[in-house]
Amino acid sequence: MKKFGFVFPGQGSQKKGMLGAIANEYPVIGSSFEEASAALGIDLWAIVRDDADGLLDQTHITQPALLTASVALWRLWQEQGGPLPELLAGHSLGEYSALVCADVLSLGDAVSLVHKRGLYMQDAVPSGTGAMAAILGLDDEKIQDLCEQHAQGEIVAPANYNSTGQTVIAGDVAAVERAMAACKEAGAKRALRLNVSVPSHCALMQPAALRLAADLETVLFKTPKVPVIQNTNGRVANNSEDIKANLLKQLYMPVQWVETVGCMWDFGVSQLVECGPGKVLGGLIKRIEPNIETFSLEEPENFAQTRAQITQ
Repeated sequence: MKKFGFVFPGQGSQKKGMLGAIANEYPVIGSSFEEASAALGIDLWAIVRDDADGLLDQTHITQPALLTASVALWRLWQEQGGPLPELLAGHSLGEYSALVCADVLSLGDAVSLVHKRGLYMQDAVPSGTGAMAAILGLDDEKIQDLCEQHAQGEIVAPANYNSTGQTVIAGDVAAVERAMAACKEAGAKRALRLNVSVPSHCALMQPAALRLAADLETVLFKTPKVPVIQNTNGRVANNSEDIKANLLKQLYMPVQWVETVGCMWDFGVSQLVECGPGKVLGGLIKRIEPNIETFSLEEPENFAQTRAQITQ
């Protein structure tokens, strides 16, 4: 059997009605949402199913909803006899999903943490004062240099090294716009403002990290049953203190997704399963390492096909 890993998506992969079809066939999806909802005192499944008040795209709701969706699919994988992967990794918020699936965190503790994380992130930067933008087709070092040149006393820096030729920057609105213009002038194929309310993974998030640090100390972190590659350095951390420190750094330092996928490839992983809604990570992975096969789990037919192919 080929070596395979699981990857867990972050914000942006949520959508109204996600996991609806697979939940109709497998009760473990609904029971996972019931468990998470009880921990938060919020009916997450009702929000996912109907989103009548438009809450699903608010950071403090998006994060626990996405995490629960990923954990529910992981539980279904286990229930159906799926083998354990060699490695786990998550993109931004998805790192918390990976830690639950590695038995480092309980689902209840994790949804409470990411709910608070979302609130702290929203509080750290007043609405409308921060921004993120995707820069396509420009060298990472050039993007870094241009951010430094055009910060002008404000914050702007690379926030997500998503794939070869796709880097996201984040910071104060004016600084991000200056950096975008400079990147286009330097030859970037595109520079696109992202529709997000919070400028994640930059220095503006340091106040959120300070608040989250106190919460992390109240939660039990266990030894991972499956190794988890963390965002800040694209490497595996094995002890709880390192894991917690990296979770805090992750708020204000860039997501090293290219390094993460490279680490998996170096470990001999040639198949990656996206455990969550959508196929965003699959697309990024293909641009980073085309020889890695990617699979998804969200729809019942995808789940069955992946289950069959991954165990060959």
